[in-house]
Amino acid sequence: MRNAPDREIFTVVRHQGGWAVEHCGEVLDASSDKEVAKAAANKRARAAQDAGRPCLVRVTGEHGFFNVA
Repeated sequence: MRNAPDREIFTVVRHQGGWAVEHCGEVLDASSDKEVAKAAANKRARAAQDAGRPCLVRVTGEHGFFNVA
């Protein structure tokens, strides 16, 4: 079985009526707009990846949409 490498995890979470990026227990880039927080998380993840650290962006509070035919 393969062990997954340690990853930097950036999570977009609800924060004080808005949204923010959580990383290593620290709240960063608070915004009232979820799309702005998602963009900030992706920007931080890209910087981590460019520095050679594997990363993952998660978004809490999103729901999937299903098309039932």
